[in-house]
Amino acid sequence: MTQVLIRDLPKEERPRERLMQVGAHLLSNPELLAIILRTGSKQQSALNLAQSILNKSGGIKGLNDISVEELMEIPGVGSSKGVQILAAIELGKRAFKEASTQEINLLKPEDCYKFLAPEMKHLTQEHFVALYLNTKGGLIAQKTISIGTLDRAIVHPRELFREAVKRSAASIIVAHNHPSGDPKPSTADLFLTQSLVEAGQLMEIPISDHIIIGDGDYRSLMSMGLL
Repeated sequence: MTQVLIRDLPKEERPRERLMQVGAHLLSNPELLAIILRTGSKQQSALNLAQSILNKSGGIKGLNDISVEELMEIPGVGSSKGVQILAAIELGKRAFKEASTQEINLLKPEDCYKFLAPEMKHLTQEHFVALYLNTKGGLIAQKTISIGTLDRAIVHPRELFREAVKRSAASIIVAHNHPSGDPKPSTADLFLTQSLVEAGQLMEIPISDHIIIGDGDYRSLMSMGLL
């Protein structure tokens, strides 16, 4: 089947020109992705390559979890195009989080889990994250405090509370993932939590909860009476 190159399309049908004429919100997912790719390959246009990528990933949502290596398995996608796609996806995530931060209230453990799980439940290393809250439980900021090995994250209280003071946080919720998928708290988790709680008492910035995220499940140390 003959591939139609973007340059062969009428000018008003080319993705870049359409974006400038009608706005990004009216473009299809393949059109937006084709603009990010800029060029196709010898075998297919940028638009066709974009559709191949979406088919491989299972749609636009699948791009959230795809890796550069998986993208490079698609004919026509090299390391440069793979990196471009992941960079664009990450910018989109950050823009969304930045825009919505002031609208997020994390008053219940379930709220914290739903907020963090999409980006944490499939991580292969332990990530220790802090959520800094105002007096009404609204999210001020999120910060990754440490990234550990497969089963151990190293957390320095000074890093946790330095950001809290900087942000004038009223309280902190901490969270980390268990790469094993089992959210049951370990002895080390309980010891760390107690240390952070005591530091929070000295700083007068309480640790409200410690959420442990597994694969499809979580534990709240506050709800378990362990905090």
